[in-house]
Amino acid sequence: MTLTKKQFDVLAALTEGKLSQRELEEKTGYSLGSVNKAVKDLTAAGYIENGLVTKQGFSALEPYRVKRAIFIAAGFGSRLVPITLNTPKPLVRVNGKRIIDGLIDACLDAGINDIYIVRGYLAENFDQLLYKYPMIKFLENPLYNEANNISSAICAKYLLSNAYVFEADLLISNPKIITKYHYCSDFLAIKKDRSDDWCFEVKDGIITQQKIGGFDCWQMVGISYWDEADGCKLAKDLQDVYEMPGGKEKYWDQVPLTVKKENYQVAIKPCLDSDIVEIDTFRELKAIDKTYDV
Repeated sequence: MTLTKKQFDVLAALTEGKLSQRELEEKTGYSLGSVNKAVKDLTAAGYIENGLVTKQGFSALEPYRVKRAIFIAAGFGSRLVPITLNTPKPLVRVNGKRIIDGLIDACLDAGINDIYIVRGYLAENFDQLLYKYPMIKFLENPLYNEANNISSAICAKYLLSNAYVFEADLLISNPKIITKYHYCSDFLAIKKDRSDDWCFEVKDGIITQQKIGGFDCWQMVGISYWDEADGCKLAKDLQDVYEMPGGKEKYWDQVPLTVKKENYQVAIKPCLDSDIVEIDTFRELKAIDKTYDV
């Protein structure tokens, strides 16, 4: 049995424990009728028994399980000077905790233990993470100062199938937005009436355009997931774009969302302003952590 999106969402929700159909309605956003039908179908298939996911149900979810996480962490973080003169931005402490720690902890809580960090600027500083996270593997980007972050993605290009890709400088407050299972490739985004940041136009849940600024749009969050097929395509497309004239100046996400978008259908995974924030400037850092405001 091939899972539909609704069946997948209901089954994945139940992996966290037994839920009433009302609770499933609230958690998935589907109507009570849709939830009821999905539960009946999943029960008939042997994937649910007495409201709990069976061994067969977990097997059905296995192709959708996140296998690894890739952190893009090679850049300088110029807008956070002077803090980043001696410390890579992901290692900057906010209220006593390194920015990247929250993201790594969220991955581990979701059962994602295969973790790679692409490093470049002050690379040796990342070694301190090994005391707390000995499972981390490092990928070196010697070209971080000569090219945009597409060069970091290329360092991990053969690891992108069934993988999260993180910008490593995001301050997360809701670790539940990192999930163990994904139905398809997706990008986290926040619904906005207006945005001056990188954002998406969306139709039927699929990204149709990536742009800077817009009205009634989805503001891009630097966390994405790539399924097995799209991860394989990215390995080739990243290299092809990098070798194009001007390719080294591209952001890596422009490859599947703009330059080679005909090869992908990337969904939106909604989140909230309260879930996560990117600290872009030293002023924003001081607003969040008053110890810097001296």
